[in-house]
Amino acid sequence: MTKLLLSLHVLASILAVGPITVAASMFPRYAKPPAPGDDGPHDHDLRTAAFLHKICRGYAVVGIAVPVLGLATGAQMGVLGDAWLVASIVLTTIAAALLMSMVLPGQRELLEEEGEDLPGAGTGEGAVGTGAGSGALTVAARRSAAARLAMTTGIFNLLWATVVVLMIVRPGSTTGA
Repeated sequence: MTKLLLSLHVLASILAVGPITVAASMFPRYAKPPAPGDDGPHDHDLRTAAFLHKICRGYAVVGIAVPVLGLATGAQMGVLGDAWLVASIVLTTIAAALLMSMVLPGQRELLEEEGEDLPGAGTGEGAVGTGAGSGALTVAARRSAAARLAMTTGIFNLLWATVVVLMIVRPGSTTGA
């Protein structure tokens, strides 16, 4: 049973968290508007940004399976009190909180400010953004928000990378690596 749970946990991690980390990392690049007066090539593409946001939202729901399966695996292995697993649980909780409180809302805000259609945005289901957003951010403010979102996403990704290393190395574990 342990091998089955561990296999499902690893698969869920790869198939759910992987797409979130990639899509969230790519989002700021496509959501950031070009600088005023910049006529050169740029990556500003709201359709792509909206698609990446949809990936992040969808896989965030599926990603709930990762800690659930991880806890079940840890319980089966009898390692729930081990320091490496406790640290992983804490880091996973921080990463999930960061995703839900800063990354996804930051993406949504940038899309709403640009007037991108988002399901559930505005006053009714599927309402169309006005481009005026809640604060009608300037181009400079949207560029700055995209840069902050990129930094926050980087921290989110580093948290997950640390969890992966802890899961592989398992410092202080008596179950072997």
